Amino acid sequence: MIAGSEQRSLKQVAIFASLSREARQRLEARCHWRRYRPGKEVVPFRGSATDVYFLISGRARVIIHTSSGKDVTFRSLAPGDIFGEFAAIDGAPRSASIEVLEPSLVASLASWDFRNVIADEPGVAAALLQHLTGELRRLTERIFEFSTLAVRNRIQAELLRLAGGYAPPRAEAVIRPLPTHSEIASRISTHREAVSRELSRLSQIGLVARQGSDLVIKDLARLAKMVKEATGE
Repeated sequence: MIAGSEQRSLKQVAIFASLSREARQRLEARCHWRRYRPGKEVVPFRGSATDVYFLISGRARVIIHTSSGKDVTFRSLAPGDIFGEFAAIDGAPRSASIEVLEPSLVASLASWDFRNVIADEPGVAAALLQHLTGELRRLTERIFEFSTLAVRNRIQAELLRLAGGYAPPRAEAVIRPLPTHSEIASRISTHREAVSRELSRLSQIGLVARQGSDLVIKDLARLAKMVKEATGE
């Protein structure tokens, strides 16, 4: 943990968008604020603590390191994202680890304070339900992909997800920064070499292009069509 100078505010946390400024400031005063270096673990897998966390700045990931040495990455976290909410709600052990990928500011809130906000603020409760429903839909989609798609198509689907999906007239997108090939592989249950081969193939056909640490999706409609055809939709 290191000292930081970012503004300690929950303003960009989506589930608190309905709060008045005064209510949000009272909640901010209840939070514990910490900065983390890359590689640090914020929440351990199977940990018993029940605080809920909010990523204020930086980037992190939800991951499980298996006993066999395999990494399973569930999702990336960006500023404004919430994590640890499951344990804060049901008191059960943590279902995954949270690891920081770049210098990050994190706010934590005791589970009882979090539950009080949910009980007292209908807008927060509704936003939390929407968030949890979105998580369930996303995980259901991934299970479907694991069960039905070839590795090449799972890579394409993950790139489309990282790009934010396709909605006309949006033609291009930039994944900034592109996760490492190993990280993408851990998200879709494959190996780094398969990701490298597919990205190389997509580059050769002009669908993607590297720009430093970023990846440009040059034709979102075409990528979305590939995924749609593979899923039979």
